[in-house]
Amino acid sequence: MTKFAGFGEYAVEFYDGLGADNSKPYWEDHVATYRSDVRAPMEALLAELTPEFGPGFGEGKVFRPYRDVRFSRDKTPYKTHCGGVVEQGRGGGAYYVELSSAGLRVGGGCFHLQSDQLARFRQAVDTDIHGKALEGVLAELRRAGWTITGDALKTKPRGYPVDHPRLELLKHRSLYAIRAWDPDDTLHERACLDRVRKAWRQVRAFNEWARDHVGVSEKPRR
Repeated sequence: MTKFAGFGEYAVEFYDGLGADNSKPYWEDHVATYRSDVRAPMEALLAELTPEFGPGFGEGKVFRPYRDVRFSRDKTPYKTHCGGVVEQGRGGGAYYVELSSAGLRVGGGCFHLQSDQLARFRQAVDTDIHGKALEGVLAELRRAGWTITGDALKTKPRGYPVDHPRLELLKHRSLYAIRAWDPDDTLHERACLDRVRKAWRQVRAFNEWARDHVGVSEKPRR
């Protein structure tokens, strides 16, 4: 296994260029840079982190660089970031890392909830023991500098009182934590692995809550 030594010298420059010219000619002219400076380091990063974070979640994988444009008005063919994840299934907790021209971003939690997962999420949030536990986990992440976000209803979900103590959490249809760093020297050094590892350790309690109370969807992904 090749040890992670940082993302390549031209990784950020590659995505700067792709943002300006998201076309097949640009991609074909620079795909070697993508493979050497972006894809290979991301694979090495995940390979080193998976032994610690994979148990109970699964193997690490790098997302495809191609966008699914079938139902999108935006027909640009390539993603302007490279994402990697360790997860058992979408929604039930995820260790996420992303490289783009904006730098490095990490995350965890419930990035997408299908209907059966959403039902389990709300059932857990509704109970004092599990709902309060999640509140505590999220409060600790905020104190550590994380942003808690996700898609949420503007009004209360059906079946819950307007004075529910965790109404704002119940409104969520996805809920996750994000932390980001601007491009810096660390991005291109082995210390980047330590940055991701430390962040993933901070988000572990959130992911374990999601794994235990939301889990993997039994519905096929659309």
